[in-house]
Amino acid sequence: MLDTLAVAREMTAGGIDRDQAETIANAMRKVAEQGDHVTSDQFKAGLAEVRTEIAEVRAEIANLDTRLSAQIGDVRTEVANLDTRLSTQIAGVRTEVANLETRLIRWMIGTVLATATLTAAILRFLSGSTG
Repeated sequence: MLDTLAVAREMTAGGIDRDQAETIANAMRKVAEQGDHVTSDQFKAGLAEVRTEIAEVRAEIANLDTRLSAQIGDVRTEVANLDTRLSTQIAGVRTEVANLETRLIRWMIGTVLATATLTAAILRFLSGSTG
């Protein structure tokens, strides 16, 4: 509570007219009574709340960072697994292509030999029938 009499006496001692000093002191009392001011204790309490909220936000960010790091690790593992599976499948396709090439070459050699044998047989037949 503001001691308006003491404030008015201070102002009067400083050279302000008594009526003006009382008016100013009463105005100061009304402002103080309205509660629109913040005391030191209220400021410290508010500051403590803000600091607590900042600490909570920091903890949430740290938790989020940990969760994101774990998820990134999971994604990296999944990509590595996909890479391994893809490499295995590509190797399988290459093996199949090589096997098909081998079978095709064998088939072509068989066809060429069969054609050569047939051609030789036809030539013998034709040369035996003309002579």
